[in-house]
Parts: sequence; structure tokens; C-alpha cells
Amino acid sequence: MKVLVINSGSSSLKYQLIDMETEGVIAKGTCERIGIDGSKLTHKAKGAETVIEKDMPDHNVAVALVLDALTDAKIGVISSMDDIDAVGHRAVASGEVFKAPTLVTDESIAKMEELCDLAPLHNPAAIIGVKACRAAMPKTPMAFVFDTSFHFTMPDYAYMYAIDYNDYEKYSIRRYGFHGTSHKFVSQEAAKYLGKKPEELKIVTCHLGNGSSITAVNGGKSVDTSMGFTPLAGVPMGTRSGDIDPAVVEYLAQKENLTIAQALNYLNKKSGMAGVSGVSSDFRDLTAAADKGNKRAKLALDMFGYSCKKYVGAYAAAMNGVDCIVFTAGVGENTPCVREAICDNMDYIGLSIDKEKNLEKNNGAIRDITGKGSKVKVLIIPTNEELVIARETVELL
Repeated sequence: MKVLVINSGSSSLKYQLIDMETEGVIAKGTCERIGIDGSKLTHKAKGAETVIEKDMPDHNVAVALVLDALTDAKIGVISSMDDIDAVGHRAVASGEVFKAPTLVTDESIAKMEELCDLAPLHNPAAIIGVKACRAAMPKTPMAFVFDTSFHFTMPDYAYMYAIDYNDYEKYSIRRYGFHGTSHKFVSQEAAKYLGKKPEELKIVTCHLGNGSSITAVNGGKSVDTSMGFTPLAGVPMGTRSGDIDPAVVEYLAQKENLTIAQALNYLNKKSGMAGVSGVSSDFRDLTAAADKGNKRAKLALDMFGYSCKKYVGAYAAAMNGVDCIVFTAGVGENTPCVREAICDNMDYIGLSIDKEKNLEKNNGAIRDITGKGSKVKVLIIPTNEELVIARETVELL
């Protein structure tokens, strides 16, 4: 059984074509910097890597490039879309409508479109991917696999907001959390690496990328997470503000003559690292600028590291300790200065990292950067959301 997984992020699109008999990857790739200058598709198949540099103004163009690459006479691995048995789509926001993976149908797509306000950078991108794949493979079964599913184990005191309870019941306003497939995968991989069962461990997983979230995983279950009702909450991100006084929305709207929708668009797309630095939302650009003395780029990086550190400390307190901290995703796996900023001065929980190991380049494998004498393990684990999505798609079908 061949399953194609489409994972649409806010500025990226990852895909894998997986043979589920062996869980071996037939082809995979990444569309980077969607909507940003310098976008490219990196396609890996048949032991070779092909880089296609092409402008990708939106996810529609990205999906088309992926499908073309998979069937290309030279670099492709299938003769047509008919060779694909199922497609699993990463979906970010489910509200309380979907608490588990669900089949893609006209009805579920309509429901997802209603939920776009919960994840304005992600749900529309996922729906574009779904519609493009359905057009190319109208008879192929497909599934939505939700970022939120892993977080439905949070206790009510963690997911509730201090608003009128009647409004929670009417509108399902609560903390949902996101990046669930990633947090689930890396926490399970950490347990395997440490030779323990997930039920025996207290882990803080840090999924850090253009979108970032941090999760407390206690006994294999999510008990708290930094993102909230939407992926706008939590640490500052590529273009998202992260946690902010809600009164800022009204104040900003009045000062700049904005509607509420425009103010939220500002907080989602014109804030975060890009807004503070004035340079870019991409951490590679930020670190390069900071190294050249750009003070605003350094400020953005400092704010990010400080915010992440606070969440790690808070979750260690919430779980009454922490056994392991995991870094994953683009920034978490590839940006040493961010990891060092988060782990520095954490003596009170007995945490330290090996700074030389931290500087080693990402090799695509699990890396242990735990410092000598550290009571807390620190691991870099490449995430594999696509494999989790494929597994859950097969289980559903």
C-alpha cells in the first residue's frame, strides 16, 4: 500500500510517498519559503536529490510542483496518480468537531473551511492541498489527520480559558494546541532512545520552526502546550506575535484604523521575528544578520529564546520535574544558538548541554547534546509527522 502524505505548513510543504508494508520512503521532499523570495523544491528519490528553484507564491503552486515531480519521467517514482492507494493530509485546527482522523469528504472539507479562522495560515493551505489532490486522484481515499488530536488528553484546568463558562460551551473557546503529530512522534522516539516506556517519562518537546510550539508530555500524554485556541498563541514565531495582551488588538485597531480581522492578520502575518527584526521570518536570515551586527535581528532571536525558556521552566513545574527535553523541526534541529539560549542558565533543574556537540551539524539522526553531569537529557530528534500521518491514515481506512 502506497500512501502519499501532504504536510502543509505556514511557509512550507513537506511530502512523503511511503510504502506502508515496510514504512520505507519511496520519495520525499520539501517546498521551502512559500510566499518568500528564494523558494525551492527539494525532491529526493532513487538515491538522488533534485533541487527545483521556482517561485512559489502560494501553496497551490507548491502542490502542483510536488505532483509533477512524483510523476516526472526522470525524477519521478510513479507512472500516474493511480499508483497511490491513499493520501493523508495534515490538518491543523479541528476545533471540537474532529477529535480523531477523519475521511476527506465534501462534508468534512466544508467543516474544515468553517474552521479556517482557527488557523488562518494553515487550514486554507491544507484545504488547497486536499482539493488539488482530489482533482488529480478523484477515486483515491484520503484522510484528514489533525494536529490537535494528541492534545485532547489535556486536563480541563489546562485547556480552559478564564471566560464565561457558557461561552466555552456555546463556542468551544479553549486551548487546542497544535503540531500534535510532531510532539507525539518525537516524544515516543525519545522514550525508545532512552530505553524506557513513554509512561515512565516527563518530557518537554520543543517543535521550533516558522511556527513553534512547546508541549509538556507526561506519561506519553500531552498535559499542556503553548499554542492555544489558534496557532497564534505561545512563543513568538516567524510572522506570528505569540502571547500578547488581548487589549493590544483593540488598541492597535484604533490607532491604525484597522478592523479586528485586519489587526489579527497583522498579528499573524506581520509580527513575530519578521516584525521585530525587519529582516525576515526565516531564522537562517536572522542568524546571518545578527552575526553581522544587526541589533533588531539579535533582539528577535533573544526574545524567541527567552520565551521558549520560560515555557520549558513552566512545564517542568507543571509536571513536577522533567527527564528529557527534545528539540525538533527546522529551527530546533538546525539552529545551535537557539538551543543554547533556551538551555543556558537552567541549573535550577539540573540542565546543561555540551556546547561542542550542540554546534555539530544536523546529520538527520538523533543527537544527544546532554552536558556532563546534567540531570536532564537533551536530545535533537528529527521529526517525522508524515510517518505518523501515514500510519493514522492506514488505521482509519
